Amino acid sequence: MENYLVTVTLKKQTYQFEIGEYLHHQDERCKFKVFENGKMVASFEPDAHQYLHVCQNPGNLDERVLNLLADKIEAHHPHQRNH
Repeated sequence: MENYLVTVTLKKQTYQFEIGEYLHHQDERCKFKVFENGKMVASFEPDAHQYLHVCQNPGNLDERVLNLLADKIEAHHPHQRNH
């Protein structure tokens, strides 16, 4: 699957991230990796209901930015939801 760009805005500051999805992640729980300027800054893992939770945050991103990122990633993958 191709990586895609996500933009989030918090307090008039805009951040642009590249999202990579790793479909075969048996050995590693972090399914979505977030890159900024080519460096991994965060990763997310889905729970049983496909809601994303922070797996790693090596870029020390603000929790509000992480929440916005999770919302954008979830919106990009609506077909994965179990209703």
